[in-house]
Amino acid sequence: MRHVEVVFAAPLAGRFLCGISVAIALVAAGCGEDGPPPGGNKSSALLAVLQEARWPMFHGEPALAGLAEGTLPDRLELVWRFETRGAVKSSPVIGDGRVFVGSDDGCVYAIDFVRGGKVWAYETEGGVEAAPLLLEGTVYVGATDGFLYALDAATGRLKWKYETGSQILGAANWARPAGGEVPRILVGSYDNRLHCVDSRTGAKVWTCETAGYINGAPAVADGAAVFGGCDAVLRVVSLADGKELKAIDAGAYVAASPALADGRAYVGNYEGRFLCADLGTGEILWAFEKENVAFYSSPAVSGSAVVVGARDQRLHCFDRATGAERWALRMRGDVDSSPAVCGDKVVVGSNGGWVVVVRLSDGAAVWSFEIGEAVTSSPAVAGGRIVVGSEDGAVYAFGAKP
Repeated sequence: MRHVEVVFAAPLAGRFLCGISVAIALVAAGCGEDGPPPGGNKSSALLAVLQEARWPMFHGEPALAGLAEGTLPDRLELVWRFETRGAVKSSPVIGDGRVFVGSDDGCVYAIDFVRGGKVWAYETEGGVEAAPLLLEGTVYVGATDGFLYALDAATGRLKWKYETGSQILGAANWARPAGGEVPRILVGSYDNRLHCVDSRTGAKVWTCETAGYINGAPAVADGAAVFGGCDAVLRVVSLADGKELKAIDAGAYVAASPALADGRAYVGNYEGRFLCADLGTGEILWAFEKENVAFYSSPAVSGSAVVVGARDQRLHCFDRATGAERWALRMRGDVDSSPAVCGDKVVVGSNGGWVVVVRLSDGAAVWSFEIGEAVTSSPAVAGGRIVVGSEDGAVYAFGAKP
């Protein structure tokens, strides 16, 4: 196992550069205000790529494996910066040429992916820490007011809202029932329930009750939803009716979302245990233990590697088969952000205020950008760009120099 001390080598970009580059769009956005008209020129080829780019939900797809298509350049620049009126802990998603993200100011925003201008904003009755879900022209997102909102992706118009018994901090997921046409939306709440609702009407299909808060997103694969909670149990439930299929002892409460691959779940708990569980048998196949460390980050699974951040100021890479630690990169601050893997690169934020790209093979830093305030938001990666929020109240987009 290799321990890597992070050295963010020059050239480094920072907040002081925001007013210098002509490629940067600085956009102020209140909930009821229009952003400035878009400016700048892009080639038709780049426009086509960005319009087709997709990262439509937290960690990319229903299994929450955190894998992005395409590649990222070694050198990235700040393309645009979009300001909200509150901390952005929500993780952005990308699709239909737009970025969708929530803010602690209570708004859900649609932002032009190309230039960073505001398309629309919808105001909820609470903060929006959850990542949105973009599905078939609708944005589904939970808020701290306890409601799951369904918004028209084109206009921001409210289609319906579904009330749970408490705040929603984790992202929604989706599944299409066997033989069914209408997708179902799954979301966890601090009312100790996983909720399954009809995507078109918002009508309840079923709920699964637990003994603790559900903080993360449920992962979906092979006819089941998998999620953890503050009752220290990793649950596997049937998508058909919400009945529990397996209850796996996670050892301590689970704030993170699991990632699924090949019939296995990967997730960390609040007391320094990162585990791999067989979803068929419920057996824990391996576990990495480190005292006095919490895992809030959700892992990315790529090939033979699993990558996850932790509150020991490190980004860890484990062997999927054995749990052996391949490398550990020391970051500047704890890592609550969930990493994304794009080709041979890993993208992640840190509570110390950095966005970092490292090599998957050895954990060596490739590129970094200092925002200065915590980056607990998880990056969305699509179209050769990185989009991430920060607790400074802004959303940042990075890409190749135009």
